[in-house]
Amino acid sequence: MASSTLICDTEPWKNLRAHVEDIKKTHLRDLMSDTKRCQSMMVEFDGLLLDYSRQCATLETMDKLFKLAEAENLKQKIGRMYNGERINSTENRPVLHVALRAPRDSVIQSDGKNVVPDVWKVLDKIQVFSETVRSGSWVGATGKALTDVISVGIGGSFLGPLFVHTALQTDPEASKFAKGRQLRFLANVDPVDVARNITGLNPETTLVVVVSKTFTTAETMLNARTLREWISAALGPSAVAKHMVAVSTNLTLVEQFGIDPNNAFAFWDWVGGRYSVCSAVGVLPLSLQYGFSVVEKFLKGASSIDQHFYSAPFEKNIPVLLGLLSVWNVSFLGYPARAILPYSQALEKFAPHIQQVSMESNGKGVSIDGVPLPFEAGEIDFGEPGTNGQHSFYQLIHQGRVIPCDFIGVVKSQQPVYLKGEVVSNHDELMSNFFAQPDALAYGKTPEQLQNENVPQHLIPHKTFSGNRPSLSLLLPSLNAYNIGQLLAIYEHRIAVEGFVWGINSFDQWGVELGKSLASQVRKQLNSARTKGKPVEGFNYSTTTLLKRYLEVWLSIWAQSHAHRVVPAIITSNKLISFLLISSSYLFKDLIQNKQ
Repeated sequence: MASSTLICDTEPWKNLRAHVEDIKKTHLRDLMSDTKRCQSMMVEFDGLLLDYSRQCATLETMDKLFKLAEAENLKQKIGRMYNGERINSTENRPVLHVALRAPRDSVIQSDGKNVVPDVWKVLDKIQVFSETVRSGSWVGATGKALTDVISVGIGGSFLGPLFVHTALQTDPEASKFAKGRQLRFLANVDPVDVARNITGLNPETTLVVVVSKTFTTAETMLNARTLREWISAALGPSAVAKHMVAVSTNLTLVEQFGIDPNNAFAFWDWVGGRYSVCSAVGVLPLSLQYGFSVVEKFLKGASSIDQHFYSAPFEKNIPVLLGLLSVWNVSFLGYPARAILPYSQALEKFAPHIQQVSMESNGKGVSIDGVPLPFEAGEIDFGEPGTNGQHSFYQLIHQGRVIPCDFIGVVKSQQPVYLKGEVVSNHDELMSNFFAQPDALAYGKTPEQLQNENVPQHLIPHKTFSGNRPSLSLLLPSLNAYNIGQLLAIYEHRIAVEGFVWGINSFDQWGVELGKSLASQVRKQLNSARTKGKPVEGFNYSTTTLLKRYLEVWLSIWAQSHAHRVVPAIITSNKLISFLLISSSYLFKDLIQNKQ
């Protein structure tokens, strides 16, 4: 069991608190002139280079952070996770996403059983199934090959796989294997998301992957029923078994839904949703799109970091260093946010995924023993690829609030372009900004420099950059499947380190439950108001007013605009028009009957 003593009561924490005053007297302009310090703050592993010399930290700071890790038994906590102990104490579960990408001959125990053979049993099944579909051996109800896949899931069942898919789309090897295929992700219960996903697709060539561990997730199952209706309306109810498969452990509900239980792919309670991209949740749709061989390289990249995280000394351990620096920035320097800035458009969905992994994991206000935390924990994560972000929110980062930044760069572009007569290649232009921005944040620009440039006096305050704004740089050799797996695992483990040091449970998510519970009350009210004419009651004045307004105008809006909204102008197929009208009725009926 974890100690009931809060980390903030330990001597290493108090020493770091006192050390903050020393750091406030320094400036990154001076710290960056210390070559020995900068050399000590660079770490290389398996082709990756981490440079954290632009953090507001000295070698003494790092030594104190390592002592803090020791005080919180970080090494032992990492070991407990890898040993399959039930470190998710509030749900009484192990946390073993590392087993999802472990080599076939590894031994990782959960309740005295090696889980790796079970993992590979599912991976082998995915390989056989995906190759059968991709080769055209598995065909749809009308005999056509299934070239289009819609993966239906939400949260971790959506954001992680979407990040990997987006990153692989322009990788030369992966894109070659994906030629002639489409992969789409349906997450939001908003019917607009359904409409966008099915636009341009033919049910005859579409395979739907329904991702729900229990097969009861409200949003996912409503979307799954909607796509089942889409398929049935076009091809008949018997087509469902040919066009829908599941990632679930509830084989009874899978079969009742109309999916052959043999076409259900398992995952386990020790896999948290936001850590599930390396399970069938991500591996199945990604293998259908890119082939299992590409996805296996992704898994090997993640496994490389898993082994590094477990065995490397903390001074050279990339996830540990990143996690400790996040604790330093949040809990000591008072910087609650973090900007994730990949200088690669292929990583445009990376920040949204890490946003969930980080904020759902570490957005906690009590210790793992339920003691309220008297210090700040958790980070506010956001980001955008460079150079787009530079024309969006970098103004605030340079001259407004201090927001520590993660700059992620790639040496070799996925799609290099060299134009005759240009000074540099397109990728060099991008990377020029990757190298320049951290220095701009660190050094800033002083009034004296501006005066020497003859800047008008009245503009000097506006053009002054204070600098001393922390960042770190992570340089990847390329962005292939292996590197994408490395990047994912680095951030997963970094977030675990933060939680371990803060003494919280990074693997539950009770904060998402209250809103769901209140939504069920609203759902019942909507049902009773529409079907029985009951007045809105039991809510505060604000919610009551909003609900009344919604109910008053909803029917008129539905009657006036529903047909126009659900039948896009681009659709000319009478059969598809019939489906959309039927599904409109179905969705309406589903809402009224309050189906889950």
